[in-house]
Amino acid sequence: MASPEPIPLVLDALYRGESRQVLATLIRLLGDFDAAEEAMHEAFRAALEQWPVEGVPARPRAWLVSTGRFKAIDALRRRAKFEAPLDALGEALLPAEPEEPDGGVETLPDDRLRLVFTCCHPLLGTEACVALTLREVCGLTTEEIARAFLVAPSTMAQRIVRAKAKIRNEGLPYEVPGAAELPGRLEAVLQVIYLVFNEGYSASSGQAVTRTDLSGEAIRLGRLLAALLPAPEVHGLLALMLFHESRRAARTSPSGDLVLLADQDRSLWNRALIQEGSGQVARALGSRRAGRYTLEAAIAAAHARAPGFEATPWGRIVGFYELLVRLDPSPVIRLNRAVAVAFRDGPGAGLALVDGILEGGELATYHLAHSARADFCRQLGRMDDARASYRTALSLARQDPERRFLEGRLEALG
Repeated sequence: MASPEPIPLVLDALYRGESRQVLATLIRLLGDFDAAEEAMHEAFRAALEQWPVEGVPARPRAWLVSTGRFKAIDALRRRAKFEAPLDALGEALLPAEPEEPDGGVETLPDDRLRLVFTCCHPLLGTEACVALTLREVCGLTTEEIARAFLVAPSTMAQRIVRAKAKIRNEGLPYEVPGAAELPGRLEAVLQVIYLVFNEGYSASSGQAVTRTDLSGEAIRLGRLLAALLPAPEVHGLLALMLFHESRRAARTSPSGDLVLLADQDRSLWNRALIQEGSGQVARALGSRRAGRYTLEAAIAAAHARAPGFEATPWGRIVGFYELLVRLDPSPVIRLNRAVAVAFRDGPGAGLALVDGILEGGELATYHLAHSARADFCRQLGRMDDARASYRTALSLARQDPERRFLEGRLEALG
């Protein structure tokens, strides 16, 4: 079929919109991430050569999957040098469209959500499957995932490689889980959605504070999941994302610079999202089984309902953080609690807590920890300490607006 658009543009749009689905199907057929990636790229290369002559097929994604599958068979034949029985190879690869088990397609009617559940295989372990899903399904870079986990990119790359090898070597079935398997994968799926949203809400690098494509997709998945599996933490995570998203328009100036919470114009906050988030957090808290996401949403709700920054209920927020730390004493949550304590009890109290966290070494490369320390020192009149911490934060920050903010703070100190 002739295409009104140049083939490279058609393929570029297909790659951006369909490549994750093509890759997922090839992984399911081949049972090997690396072979599937190679097969997918071979299929796109073949399309670039054949479609200008033959026209765009009626079902481009199916064509790419089929072509990729046969490219993989050819590659296996070449590598095996015909030592392995070809019949065995064909038997392993010929089922072109295996049926999804246990009605998985009907249970998960959204392609992306189905891929996330499929990739979050419990036998991989939560950290490994979350990292693999973020890389292969959600399209985050290894560097972005590493920053989310506060590890070096090389460490994260090794973790992803090991997860792929485990799938290949142990023959883990890469297939859509049935309804009975979904609750066992929910924790990892929520973590994937949360980390995708975080990268969209506060980009780890680049020229902009936020990435609307990522946060919008995370909220869309959250809404789908709330309808599909209405567990308390699903409502809690959705509420958390909605409250944060409601502040998007106020978080940057017209020139793209960062605007702190204390300085935001609250008339720009999206009241419809706050109302939706309030309903979600009420459902989560009403279950009396509040988990991490629900408690974080309760904190975000306290900010959203305060008429102004000066009216923020810091005592209640610190109380929520105390509960949160009991559930998840991660260094980032302890850092956030330290900031809340500083607003309640003064910068000296916050500085003592931040210094304790930094002495543990867990946030040594986390620029926000050094930025918080610098701010407390500045408020206490310890200008040399403030300058040193702002410089450390600046050396670690990768996002342009955050770097401009830190440079402004340093310049103001003289």
